[in-house]
Amino acid sequence: MSIFDELQTSLQEAVDIKQGKAKASRATRHEIADVKAIRAQLHVSQVEFAQAMGTSVDTVKSWEAKRRNPTGLAAKVLATIQDNPAFFNELASH
Repeated sequence: MSIFDELQTSLQEAVDIKQGKAKASRATRHEIADVKAIRAQLHVSQVEFAQAMGTSVDTVKSWEAKRRNPTGLAAKVLATIQDNPAFFNELASH
């Protein structure tokens, strides 16, 4: 199963749980990612990173300044990028 399939499945599970069609079976916690370090390793700007993540530049800035922590799907995607930096290129191409 590709990471996109996993993400799509996770999103559908979240929708089902929110709508009361399913119960949460497990909680997965990801270590809080060092977004600034990840972005520096990738050699991309905050704008490029935000576009690939599907979020705003202000959100990326908040993550980097540790004013907010990535949660949910963002935390999962960041953990994936941290484990496999090449995934960022795949993500950015969509």
